[in-house]
Amino acid sequence: MTERLITSLTNDTVKAVRALHMRKERETTGTFLAEGLKFIGEALDQGRAPRMLLVGQDARPHPLLDRAKAETLKAGGEIVVVTHAILEKISRRDNPQTVLGVFDQAYAPLDALNPDSAPCWVALEQVRDPGNLGTIIRTADAAGCGGVILIGDCVDPYSVEAVRATMGSVFAVSITRTDPDAFLAWRKTWPGSVVGTRLDATVSHRTAVMRRPSLILMGNEQAGLTDRLAAACDVNVKIPMRGRADSLNLAIATGVMVYAATDDL
Repeated sequence: MTERLITSLTNDTVKAVRALHMRKERETTGTFLAEGLKFIGEALDQGRAPRMLLVGQDARPHPLLDRAKAETLKAGGEIVVVTHAILEKISRRDNPQTVLGVFDQAYAPLDALNPDSAPCWVALEQVRDPGNLGTIIRTADAAGCGGVILIGDCVDPYSVEAVRATMGSVFAVSITRTDPDAFLAWRKTWPGSVVGTRLDATVSHRTAVMRRPSLILMGNEQAGLTDRLAAACDVNVKIPMRGRADSLNLAIATGVMVYAATDDL
């Protein structure tokens, strides 16, 4: 049998998939939840077939859904048909997507990154908001960045909220996790410019020299970049504030910096 039907809200499979909203469960299983046929399609385009494909009973026929089913089975995954009530329970939404996927997480080792493979990279220190992180991953994808490096105690990039905010780019962008010591040791070999952002910087992001590949280093939403990591940058810059607000949202600021580093491409 290629598909199985689940109608009970208390089924063990339903409980296991719903538990992926918790970081502990994601870390234990090494998996995460992605919602929607668009996300599934992005994953397939990157050679990432789901471990489990959950399809609502009322899902409309679609060529991409047929492809998703075929590639799931080819990769040894499982197809589960579920009720609308189960989709609501798993997604914690009243209007859930009709197709969900359980995928394996993927992290790139720091020492395996090739800086020269892209003109710009992003490193984030202790980012805490999943929406910010997801948006930054999406922006890095749009700008052609090589990847996103998470330094220290960052929010989980595979949380449901972060994955939603990536709009599928979580499958296209290299993600790396590391600690400050390992990052600083690795940074010494960086061939281009390492550019930090600080509110107390005196150099404008528009005038700073950024040799490619540029590594854009952004700090925590509240505290900003720590002194230790700021000291490791070739230059620290600021984005001028022209109104009453004294700072930008982290994801917006990262987008400004990424495109400043790549604006002549």
